[in-house]
Amino acid sequence: MNHSEKVDQDAVLRARTILLESDRPSVARQVEAYRVLSAVSPLTYVPKLADALVSYGYEWEVRDLPEVRLARHAEAAAVARRIDEGDPRRATLLVRALDACQHGLYALGRRAEGLAVCEEMAAAGRWGFEHGQVRSPAYGHWRLAEVLAEEGRYEEAAEVCEKSVDAERPLTAGDNSFWAVVRWVAALDAAGQQGAALVAFAELVDVTRAEVAADSASLAMLVCQLVHQAGMLDGADRRAEAAAARQEALTLLADLDRTGERRSWSDMSSWWVVLFALSGRSAEPVPTARRPGPAFGAPCLQWSPDIRDAYLDGLGPLEEQVTALREDPSTPLPELIVQHRRLAVRTAVYRDRLNHRLLEPLRPLFAEGVALARRLADPGTLRGALTDQAMFLLAARQYGEAYDGFREACDLLDP
Repeated sequence: MNHSEKVDQDAVLRARTILLESDRPSVARQVEAYRVLSAVSPLTYVPKLADALVSYGYEWEVRDLPEVRLARHAEAAAVARRIDEGDPRRATLLVRALDACQHGLYALGRRAEGLAVCEEMAAAGRWGFEHGQVRSPAYGHWRLAEVLAEEGRYEEAAEVCEKSVDAERPLTAGDNSFWAVVRWVAALDAAGQQGAALVAFAELVDVTRAEVAADSASLAMLVCQLVHQAGMLDGADRRAEAAAARQEALTLLADLDRTGERRSWSDMSSWWVVLFALSGRSAEPVPTARRPGPAFGAPCLQWSPDIRDAYLDGLGPLEEQVTALREDPSTPLPELIVQHRRLAVRTAVYRDRLNHRLLEPLRPLFAEGVALARRLADPGTLRGALTDQAMFLLAARQYGEAYDGFREACDLLDP
């Protein structure tokens, strides 16, 4: 045995000793050991090294070192690609490593590389399904749909989202299909496929109705969906159907006002924020590959880090812009109303990201929105402002105020 072979055997012995320590070794020491052992026993230790490297990239000491964090996750992805195809964990470990890697790339604004990794994630999930390692053919696709939408590639995003929804069919009460369907609807609508978007959202409303009937979903969630559906129907000039959806929502709100929810439910504010932000997409710039924007229809925390940071960093300048418009007597009132609503949407997204305490921080914004709409004296604008305020109050569990405001909105004639 020559000297290099002796060193290698010593390294292997040290690695095994690390793993046999009485106290669980730190992630750093696990990575150290698995790097050595993966060379001599790859079937056993390459998967463990990939998994440990992902955790290593989330260690507290690199929390504020994005380049270091990305380097660890890029190594995790490289190692995960080496996992033997016969290992039943290969698809899940590879997708996990790729997911961490793409997040780091987007955090640094390296979008082209991030997109390539997201495409690889989708391919890995598809391979995993074909080889019986994961249950869904859409496994690993979630980020691809979002990043495509962030670049305005809505038709492609809609195709990816449709696969995710189809993988969950038949949609049934209790299957938690809200997020997948809303992403799909958002992409369809942005792609100009309004009819398909309405059909998809109607299916979600039907599923939620069934959940409410089975006492497995909140009345407030159904109200929120019905009101969003009514807005979509108005946009398609299907006024009678929109009026019916609003009337159903008003009836349910009356029940909430009288008796509250039938049982206790977790906070629904994130659902409301996603639908509220989606309703305001038309007031924002259309995203492109050169100037990407938020993937409205997905929660803010699931947007790419660079997009999320840019959107939230824009809150301060938008507040200043709205203040300047408010103080300038020459500002056209319709312009002020549009910009004020943009501010309300962005503030709601910001507050939801921090916590779910929305009532006091947001109440003045929605009250001002209604006051501005009353000054304009346009029934359609006032109905929209009252509806926005009512859905905010619904999310904040102020059912009586929500009912009163929404009833006034429903009583207004169409413009």
